[in-house]
Amino acid sequence: MGARSNTFNTPGVVENCHFLKVKKRNYFHSDPISNLKKIFSAQNNKTVIQEVEDAQKIRRTVIDCFERANLPNLSEEERKRILHFVVVGGGPTGVEFAAELHDFVLEDLAKLYPNVKDLAKITLLEAGDHILNMFDKRITAFAEEKFQRDGIHLKTGSMVIKVDDKHISTKERSTGEVSDIPYGMVVWSTGIGTRPVIMDFMKQIGQTNRRALATDEWLRVEGRNNIYALGDCATINQRKVMEDISVIFSKADKNNSGTLNLKDFQEVIDDICERYPQVGLYLKKRQMRNIADLLKSSQAEKQGTELDIALFTSALSEVDSQMKNLPATAQVAAQQGQYLANCFNHMEECGRNPEGPLRFRGTGRHRFRPFRYKHLGQFAPLGGEQAAAQLPGDWVSIGKSTQWLWYSVYASKQVSWRTRALVVSDWGRRFIFGRDSSRI
Repeated sequence: MGARSNTFNTPGVVENCHFLKVKKRNYFHSDPISNLKKIFSAQNNKTVIQEVEDAQKIRRTVIDCFERANLPNLSEEERKRILHFVVVGGGPTGVEFAAELHDFVLEDLAKLYPNVKDLAKITLLEAGDHILNMFDKRITAFAEEKFQRDGIHLKTGSMVIKVDDKHISTKERSTGEVSDIPYGMVVWSTGIGTRPVIMDFMKQIGQTNRRALATDEWLRVEGRNNIYALGDCATINQRKVMEDISVIFSKADKNNSGTLNLKDFQEVIDDICERYPQVGLYLKKRQMRNIADLLKSSQAEKQGTELDIALFTSALSEVDSQMKNLPATAQVAAQQGQYLANCFNHMEECGRNPEGPLRFRGTGRHRFRPFRYKHLGQFAPLGGEQAAAQLPGDWVSIGKSTQWLWYSVYASKQVSWRTRALVVSDWGRRFIFGRDSSRI
C-alpha cells in the first residue's frame, strides 16, 4: 500500500507545492528515492515518482519558470522570484533532487536561456541542524560543503509554517524569527504519512493514534492472524524481553528449581537470540560472544553459577534499549516481500516441521523464523557525477567513483534485462546529448 507525502498540516502546502515521494526501487538508498535524472530526460514514461503526472508536472514547471522569466516586461525582482526553486526536506530525496535540478539548470537550461541563467537560485530547507542526518557525519559534511561550492543555498534549522502562491514562510528554530521567501516553485519532500485507506483500516481493528499498522515479527497485523502488512504502511512491534522475562526463565528452568545454571540456560540461548533480536544487538555493543558471557559478567559471577529470577532480570534489564524501528525504505520492503514469499511457499512443510524459535508464551515452536532485516548500505547522489555511500562495516566512500558504483548497483537491481538496457541507454544519451528540455 505504501504511504503518502506528509504535509504536517502546514497551511498552503497541498495547494502550492509539488510533491516528491518517490517509489524507491534501489536496495541501497536510505529514503524513498529513485533515478531523478529521469525527471529531466526525454523518457518520462519510465519515471517511478509517486505518479507519472507528478514527474511531468515538476519538469513542466521548471521549464515554464525559465520561459516566464524570459518575458521582456518583467522586473529584475520578479525574474529572481520566478527562478527561485525551493526544496523542502534535507533527506536523501530532497538532496538528490536539489543536486539534479542544479545540474539540469547549469548544464542544459543555461544554454537555452543565457539571459536569465545567472538569476536562477536553488534553496534547500531543512528543519534539523544538518542535511542527510541519517548518514555518517563525514558524508553530511561533504554534502554541505559541495552544495556551498555549487551555489545551492542551505537553510538549516528552518521550519516551514505556511506556503502561499508566491511566498513560503519559515521560522527559525533557534531564534523564532519568521521570514517570507519568494519562490517560483516549491518541491515538498519531508517524509511520509499514512494513506487514508490504512487509517480507516486501523480504526476498524482498534489501532488508533499510530503512524503505521502494527505487526508482529512475522509481519502479521496485530490481532489479525490472516492479514499481513509490509513496507511503508506498517511497522514491526518488536516484543520486549522484559515483558516475557518470567516465561523465559520458566522455559529454561525445566526442573522448576527456581534457579538456573549456565547448562540449563544453554538449551534456550539460541531461541532467545532468534526471538528477540535486540539481545544480539546488545551483546554486539558490549562486545560479548553470547548471553552466557552476559550472565557471567552479571552479579551471578559473584554469587556462584546459580541465577534466580531477580539476578536473571537484572542481567537482561538493559537489553531492550537496543530496540529500533526499521527505516521506511525499499530495502526493508523488498526483504520483507522475499521473506513473506518464502513463508507462503513453505507454509505446509513448516506446518509439519516448524523451523521457528520456541513459543515462550505457549507450547511447541513457531512455524517460521521471525523476519530479520539485513542492512546492505545506503547511497546519496550529490550531483556533478558525485555520490556518497555508507556501507556495512562503517565503510564510507565519496566522490566520482562512488557515483559509478551507484550506477552499477542501480542497474543491477532492475527487474529485467530490458529495463536495465533502457536505463543504461537513458544515461548514455544524457552523457552524449544532454537532457531533453522540450515541454511535455
